[in-house]
Amino acid sequence: MEQQRRVKQKKKRNWWILTPLIVVGVIILSIGIYAAYILNSVKQNIDGNMYESVTSIDPNITEKKIKERENLNILLLGIDSTSSDSGRSDAVIVLTLKPGEDEMQMISIPRDTRAPIVGRGTVEKINHAYAYGGPDMAIQTVESFLGVDFDYFVRINMSGLAELVDELGTVTVNNELDFSQGGYHFPVGPVELNGDMTLSYVRMRKQDPKGDFGRTDRQRKVIEAIINEGATIANATRIVELTNILGQNMGTNMEFNDMVSLLSHYRNTRRNVVNYQVQGTGTTIDGIYYYVVSDEEIAKVRGMIDS
Repeated sequence: MEQQRRVKQKKKRNWWILTPLIVVGVIILSIGIYAAYILNSVKQNIDGNMYESVTSIDPNITEKKIKERENLNILLLGIDSTSSDSGRSDAVIVLTLKPGEDEMQMISIPRDTRAPIVGRGTVEKINHAYAYGGPDMAIQTVESFLGVDFDYFVRINMSGLAELVDELGTVTVNNELDFSQGGYHFPVGPVELNGDMTLSYVRMRKQDPKGDFGRTDRQRKVIEAIINEGATIANATRIVELTNILGQNMGTNMEFNDMVSLLSHYRNTRRNVVNYQVQGTGTTIDGIYYYVVSDEEIAKVRGMIDS
């Protein structure tokens, strides 16, 4: 598969792009309304509904790294709980914030990547880890696979994207591949999506010559469109409703104050965005398809994260 690496200048957009978590950041920074009852509602949704404690991440170490403005690693997991792979992580992305370089790096790991599942004692597709042991097993498995440590994790139920889009009305994406899926036709160019169309758009894989890589790109496009549309909302009631939807479909070990600290200390990482997809070779082992990544590629990715 073709390696894709893009560096883009993002001068006017918030730095938390391409993850539902940015919706919270956009709400805080862009609405221009800081009434206590709105912030309290958002805080309650984050701390009461979105927050998930994990044992595999030490919050004290993360807090120290934030104070010293060190690089932070965040594991992003997209969960498609309505697919045939119910509960497995449909998307696995390592997000690294590098304040010293004003850079944000996103490394996508194909879901079929063959890896040892920590705590399971098996070697399987890396996306199985979440289904077996939730966030903790997923975190430990990716940490072991790449040889890095995580400071936060964020998981989103991909079907929750439909609810967000319907709450916003519609979103528009710039589609790069002509295809039909779920009874809808998606031509090349600007496409306006409602909630149901959004699910069909992000789930298509078989018609895309890029496979999972192409689907990941579409997921990013939709989330960015949600962010851009969400930034125009100035109605307090709808803002609270949006965070209610996120609370039902998203989990993270970040608390409200953590998000505020990141926005305060890491916002300049938006200036340079690097996207990379882990390279490997597709193969069949015992009748099962895997994406096999070489030791050299793993070392390369580790170096990108640690640099």
